[in-house]
Amino acid sequence: MALGHPGLRSGWRQFCYWLTWGFLAPHCASGAEPVTELPSIDIRAAAEKLSGLAEAGNEGVVSAQRLASVPLLRPGEVLEMVPGLIVTQHAGDGKANQYFLRGFNLDHGTDFATSLDGMPLNMPSHAHGQGYTDLNFLIPELIEQVHYRKGPYSAEDGDFASAGSARISTLRQLQGNLAQMTFGPYGYQRGLLAGAFLQTAGAGRWLYGLEFLNHNGPWLVPENNRKLNGLLRYSEGSINDGFSVAAMAYRNRWTSTDQIPQRAIDQGRVPRFGSLDPTAGGFTSRYSLSGEWARKTSDSQTKANAWLLQSGLDLWSNFTYCMANLQSQGNCEAGDQFQQSERRKAAGFAASHALWSNWGEREVIHTLGVQGRQDQLSPVGLYNTTQREIWNTVREDRIQQRSLALWAQTEVRWTQSLRSITGLRADAHHFQVNSSQPANSGQQNAQLLSPKLALIWRSNPATELYLNYGHGFHSNDARGTTLQVDPSDHALKASPAPGLVRTMGQELGWRSQVLPGWQSTMALWQLDSASELIFVGDAGTTEATRPSRRYGLEWSNFYTLSRQWALDMDLAWSHARFKGVAPEGNLISGAITHTANMGVTYESGGPWSAALRLRYFGPRPLLENGSVQSQASWIGNLRVGYKLTPRTRLSLDVYNLLNSQTNDMAYWYASQLRGEARPVSDLHVHPAEPRTLRLTWAYRWE
Repeated sequence: MALGHPGLRSGWRQFCYWLTWGFLAPHCASGAEPVTELPSIDIRAAAEKLSGLAEAGNEGVVSAQRLASVPLLRPGEVLEMVPGLIVTQHAGDGKANQYFLRGFNLDHGTDFATSLDGMPLNMPSHAHGQGYTDLNFLIPELIEQVHYRKGPYSAEDGDFASAGSARISTLRQLQGNLAQMTFGPYGYQRGLLAGAFLQTAGAGRWLYGLEFLNHNGPWLVPENNRKLNGLLRYSEGSINDGFSVAAMAYRNRWTSTDQIPQRAIDQGRVPRFGSLDPTAGGFTSRYSLSGEWARKTSDSQTKANAWLLQSGLDLWSNFTYCMANLQSQGNCEAGDQFQQSERRKAAGFAASHALWSNWGEREVIHTLGVQGRQDQLSPVGLYNTTQREIWNTVREDRIQQRSLALWAQTEVRWTQSLRSITGLRADAHHFQVNSSQPANSGQQNAQLLSPKLALIWRSNPATELYLNYGHGFHSNDARGTTLQVDPSDHALKASPAPGLVRTMGQELGWRSQVLPGWQSTMALWQLDSASELIFVGDAGTTEATRPSRRYGLEWSNFYTLSRQWALDMDLAWSHARFKGVAPEGNLISGAITHTANMGVTYESGGPWSAALRLRYFGPRPLLENGSVQSQASWIGNLRVGYKLTPRTRLSLDVYNLLNSQTNDMAYWYASQLRGEARPVSDLHVHPAEPRTLRLTWAYRWE
């Protein structure tokens, strides 16, 4: 870590001065007398019970009970319970999902930070895309909660968290044991076995989960998706006062039907669910060991976690078919298939200490935290392939990437109605690249200070208003920071990208119990990005774009009509533009404008239950001048459950209830099919799966 850099030394001085004054001044004023403990967000909290706890109006918690009631087509759709967030897929179900939130096409996770039990899930300098977030290893039945925030307003949130963050927690224990089987068309088979293991009379608890999945999908070329997944955890105490150790293992392979040009469908070259390259697909694996520890006293809370990870990916794609080879070799024999591959070892840690005290008559919480991470990729590569056989290396690199962050924040309750949260975060990143192309090897350091501020006013016992301001950032791919020549054409010079790209956000929020049982939140927000720089894994280069501004409005509601019925509705609108004027236009390609997620849930208290979800995925500009847009779509999912006995339950899930003939994803770019004289710019689409039924049998026992 290049901590001797002059700019960083200055930043550390400011940081230490702020910590010394902000952390010690209240003690000097008050003699550090103990006070009544302010509550933390409890593991069982629901999104509608965060008044007095939340840092922003957009903050919330999705409980395990709510997740269990909704039909999920894919594991990653647990994040669709975050208001305004859309989860899609444009390839096989072993590849990371594509995410959309707050005017961002987040690709596979850039600008939205996700973690599981303290382990960050975003992968920096990934073979396919910066911040790649693969959630296919999640077992939804073993998730305890999803705690989400939107915007860069919390000092605890760092890399990739400009649009928001989600902290996923898994269960420490399961009530009894669970055996579950799911069957559906297209060869769908999923099995889950979970519960207690080697349970003893002592304080410790064991939890295990074993999952397998076989699925071919509706595709003309069977997906042949084969997944094996496992979790083993030992824990004592609670998440706030105890510890746990967890081991996870996951392997997945699949054949992928990627997006195809609309003209190929219109001309009858390939059916809607057909493929232009039957050898596309991938293989991925993930093995991790993690531990969490927490200690709670009458006036403090200390938490720490550490983790180790080994993962791998081989991904074969073909998006342009013959275009590159026709231009370079004059024929289409080899095709344009390419392989992205990486082998990663990573480790990290985080620790925080919160102290409750008094500042005169004012209650104060000080929190200090540290986070660190190291990733080693040996190697990460991009290769030209034909039917998964490598015939050319575009680039192959070995990367060492390290980051260290210190953060602190102070919460002061000035009156019974007014509280403030001030925070500061300091991040230092080191990038080291050893490339197969010597000109693209090198080292870079980057540092950043990010101030945060929140003012919260409780206008009445049921209503809070929030004013938030904060700086955030995302890191760029290490290969982009040392780039000097184009990997595909060494004669072309390239400019290196900054290691860290700053963002700045502001937000006005409101949270209220409008009526008994009706909880509502609203947020008016704005986010500025210094640059839309991204690493283009398909080409091995860094793509530079202009600074941008996004703003929008979100409205979320949860209404408990009775003990049996509940309604929820999330609406979001956003406006995304590049700053300045350019001939190509100022729209941001893929930036979502409108989303809606609505649901009704029924729990009879008897044998019957049901849940209906309806999602609106609004149109997105596919070109910066707005001349081409993706179509909007409505997708409905239904779950009906019946308890046969106190231990046995049947559930029927119906996905795409209305059988909408729409697309999961759409892109606009040039490609060239066999027999075409020149490249053609066209819409390339990945269709949404047709109406699908799945039946689940679940049995629980002690």
